[in-house]
Amino acid sequence: MTVLSARIERLPFSGFHRKLLLVGGLGYTFDAMDAAVIAFVLPVLRTAWELSSVQIGVLASANFIGFFFGALLSGSLGDLIGRRKVMMSALAVYCVASLFSALVDDWSSFLALRVIAGLGTGAESVIIAPYLSEFVARRYRGAFTGALAGFFSFGFVAAALLGYLIVPAHPAGWRIVILITATPVLMLLWWRRVLPESPRWLESQGRTAEADAVMDAVEARLVRAGHALPALDPQDVAAPPPSDSRGGLRKNYATLLSRRLFRITGMTWLMWLSITFSYYSFFTWIPSLLVQSGMTITKSFGYSLVMYLAQVPGYFSAAWLNDRIGRQATIVGYMLLGGIAALGLAFTHSDGQIMLAGVLLSFFMNGTYAGVYAYTPEVFPTQVRATGAGLASAIGRIGGITAPILVGFIHPVAGFAGVFGMTTAVLLLGSAAVMVLGVPTRGRSLEEIAASELH
Repeated sequence: MTVLSARIERLPFSGFHRKLLLVGGLGYTFDAMDAAVIAFVLPVLRTAWELSSVQIGVLASANFIGFFFGALLSGSLGDLIGRRKVMMSALAVYCVASLFSALVDDWSSFLALRVIAGLGTGAESVIIAPYLSEFVARRYRGAFTGALAGFFSFGFVAAALLGYLIVPAHPAGWRIVILITATPVLMLLWWRRVLPESPRWLESQGRTAEADAVMDAVEARLVRAGHALPALDPQDVAAPPPSDSRGGLRKNYATLLSRRLFRITGMTWLMWLSITFSYYSFFTWIPSLLVQSGMTITKSFGYSLVMYLAQVPGYFSAAWLNDRIGRQATIVGYMLLGGIAALGLAFTHSDGQIMLAGVLLSFFMNGTYAGVYAYTPEVFPTQVRATGAGLASAIGRIGGITAPILVGFIHPVAGFAGVFGMTTAVLLLGSAAVMVLGVPTRGRSLEEIAASELH
């Protein structure tokens, strides 16, 4: 552990961390709202624009096509030019694209703008967790990052409320809810003022004076707030600073695919691919599937809202477990329980059974993400942390891209049983990868994980 990392490890959880949690959490809230609201817009656009099932599926995948490229770009740039610049630029891109997508009147223009909006949300979603986790001590890092991801649930609930209250109420309701997703561009002014660059990233780039200045400011803020900082343990600062050799794009990708890191990299790919494919098989299509099963749009949106509400305890229960039983156990446990819930949903026969199985599926699959978002940044060294997280998220978005399209083809043939039986098999694959290929991270500093497991 370096002197700088030891300074971070001794920080108590404070108002500084709560502010970081709110800043990053609001970013995740609006990312989720932008991605989720499309599920409530699709049934309306199907009728208004006379779209085919395949066109609806492609629209459902548009965000994730953009997300794929945004995740790749964000992770790569986050390690090359810094986490802070990427996070703020991504917010601006998705807000502007969302604004214009609410104003168009044809399928092709809407599709193109949703891809661009997805690029922005993908870039922002990837960078927030690696960025902010680098400010957090090991003893509460799992709960912090899991709770950070928990803000996704508020975005999904907000999208469901907008879909339930506004979309059916007015012919232009779908435009109104998409315009609402563009409003967080105003957060940029706040972020520019309160967000420092990651000191761990600055140190990895050889910019030690800037890293020390960030930590000096954080420590001074805590002292003014009445926190006493313990002296640094000489054993904690025995390690030399990390290498400040700056990797380029090719070098960073080569590092991730090297013999040293390939097992970890492959594990994160399988983990993200399985949960993202399964998640969006369910949540992107559920309002449309319920309508096709005989429910009115209003009633299907009401059911969807209750299922989205189940995300909140799902995320935050898993965030709590991250530091109690470890990230691996949390991810595997919630994936397996989510698979059982998906099987239950496949064989339901009444509205009440659909509701119960859907609530359980929402609880466990979103809880899985609280583990995934906490775990992914921890298993990569600082120099390639954002690139590794971005690549894993991008691989996962292949699942987000293909899942809605596959559901569009599978549901007419195999029905609910085919759709949700498929998700169960994919979840089993992901849980096996985490259990067999993963490394323990609970109670360990980021530097300790890199030194003992990855060298």
